[in-house]
Amino acid sequence: MNTARVWTWAITVALGGFLFGFDTAVISGAEKAIQAEFGLSDLAIGQIVAMALYGTIIGAIFGGVPADRFGRRATLIAIAVLYLVSAAGSALAADPLQLNIFRFLGGLGVGASSVVAPMYITEVAPAGQRGQLVAAFQLNLVLGILVAYFSNYLIVNATVTIDWRLMLGVEVAPALLFLILLFFVPRSPRWLLTKGGNRAEALDVLMRINPATANEELRKIEQSNTTREKVALAKFFSGKYNRPILYAFLFAFFNQVSGINAVIYYAPRIFEAANLGTESAFLSSVGIGVVNVIFTFIGMYLIDRSGRKTLMYLGSFGYIISLSAVSWAFYTDNLEGLTVPIWLFVFIASHAIGQGAVIWVFISEIFGNEVRGLGASLGSTTHWIFAAIIGGNFPFLAATFGQAAIFAVFACFMVGQLLFVYFLMPETKGVELEDLQKELVR
Repeated sequence: MNTARVWTWAITVALGGFLFGFDTAVISGAEKAIQAEFGLSDLAIGQIVAMALYGTIIGAIFGGVPADRFGRRATLIAIAVLYLVSAAGSALAADPLQLNIFRFLGGLGVGASSVVAPMYITEVAPAGQRGQLVAAFQLNLVLGILVAYFSNYLIVNATVTIDWRLMLGVEVAPALLFLILLFFVPRSPRWLLTKGGNRAEALDVLMRINPATANEELRKIEQSNTTREKVALAKFFSGKYNRPILYAFLFAFFNQVSGINAVIYYAPRIFEAANLGTESAFLSSVGIGVVNVIFTFIGMYLIDRSGRKTLMYLGSFGYIISLSAVSWAFYTDNLEGLTVPIWLFVFIASHAIGQGAVIWVFISEIFGNEVRGLGASLGSTTHWIFAAIIGGNFPFLAATFGQAAIFAVFACFMVGQLLFVYFLMPETKGVELEDLQKELVR
């Protein structure tokens, strides 16, 4: 097998994850400066933050449509253009309306990217390395978060006032690089065979991945159940796919009600509420990014060795302990030193090794070739709807109910995730996609 070639394709496509992470986190450093410049209320700035999330919902709902019709790579190229336009437009926005429009466009790219990039990587990855290769998307995502936090910290230290335009404009460079590199990856062999009607090109790509297994892989794809059947939305929800639909919905739901995006979007605000100064709050945000990257590497190493469920158990217990500790610290006003930052680092580590490492792998795996676009859109849309609800309302809820109550609610939801993992979640480690399809679809 040509491992280096497959990893090159996966990492290139996973740059969409880098932009996903950067776009998600960069607003955390800019939102208070934007609020001050335009004189916005807590609810109004929450909506500017959430505007990108509203875009992600639309992008996630419809991202699978062009991916099925025009191909995974063609859709990724369009996503790269959205990132580029959004970054430039947001940096130059003259008023909140323009900023909302360009952030919405970026959100479209983020939502579609969360569907299409893992889908592409899943379809080119050998079963034994699929977890690690798809997790490369998550690794790029957390690298994007880290770079955004670090970039914000440098800008805060280099400027007299927080230059939010520069913070948002930095994204132009990686967006342009992503757009250029996408022209050097092939089209997905599974899409070519099942949607694009190009058997010869599909075989050529499979030969470039592994000549020894290419013909057998081609045969399996062709013989998989209903591979050539075009599945309408009504049939998707007819009951045949109930198990993977339930798993995708619950997985994405629990991902967001952990509070992960509340922490990512509002890290400096939360740290300032814990009595850290502005510079310390931004530096602690960089710490979140570093912990995220380290434990994502650990998750990538373990996902094809220990399995998806093991990582989810680790993450669930870590979530419950850390979120409860943060809630208790705010409730008792025990905010001396680094109590809250340390427990939030534990929370981020738990996310990175659990949900963060597994979500995009798992959702891409559990749906068959003929409905992978619809299934990935369902999981991603669920993810972004709850991200928008939490991200758009966190400043208002924190001001109304306090940090202690919010983090206590997040901890309770994670008990529910633990029960889901124990009673319902299947183990998908090392199973061929076509064999998973037979197991989960009745």
